Amino acid sequence: MRLVFHIWRQATASAPGKMVRYESANMNPDMSMLEALDVLNEELITQGTEPVVFEHDCREGICGSCGFMINGIAHGPLARTTVCQLTLRHFKDGEELYLEPWRASAFPVLKDLMVDRASFDRIIAAGGYCSVPAGSPQDANALLIPKPEADRAMDAAACIGCGACVAACPNASASLFTGAKITHLGLMPQGQPEREIRALRMVRQMNGEGFGHCGNIGECEAVCPKGISIEVIARMNRDFAGASITERPKSGAAEDGA
Repeated sequence: MRLVFHIWRQATASAPGKMVRYESANMNPDMSMLEALDVLNEELITQGTEPVVFEHDCREGICGSCGFMINGIAHGPLARTTVCQLTLRHFKDGEELYLEPWRASAFPVLKDLMVDRASFDRIIAAGGYCSVPAGSPQDANALLIPKPEADRAMDAAACIGCGACVAACPNASASLFTGAKITHLGLMPQGQPEREIRALRMVRQMNGEGFGHCGNIGECEAVCPKGISIEVIARMNRDFAGASITERPKSGAAEDGA
């Protein structure tokens, strides 16, 4: 199988980048897109050319490390699929593919197809956890959680933090990611004590990272490899609005007229 790749090459974060054309006839339809890049890189190394840098880890659609634009679509044309799960059988022999990194100011390009997604880590560090001691593990039926609520929490918890939602959003919003992290904890009993402060801290951190605001377009949901619904954004907005209303002013704020 022969494929033509147009790949974004950028030596460093501060260096200018450009699309570079490569062609390979050593592809197999059963290869994943990452395996195709492995083959291409072996050819480039043999030719004395620097290989293409891309991020990966588990290659099973779990870790969220891999991810880039394929022909303008985050993770490629197949719905609910990560780049590492996308096989070449979904492309035609001789087809030209355009590979670019996520495009967002909060995701600066490090090199080639690899971007810095540390902003997601900082959003999680701001409140995406339960710090209240939960004690030793209990029996599965000890906490009575309605199944619809448990299902919604599990659906939100499926987020792998790949960043496709940001890349697909015209505003480069991280609302689907942040909403998923707030929702899956906020629906569980263990997450209730910190529900309000969690929403405040995570949304404010998201805004501080330079992500855009949600425009309710739905592109994030369309490209999410785990099919997370934009319902989580509504839940995030509700929790944030409620927490903002009941938030106590900081010490001295009342005297300052804040």
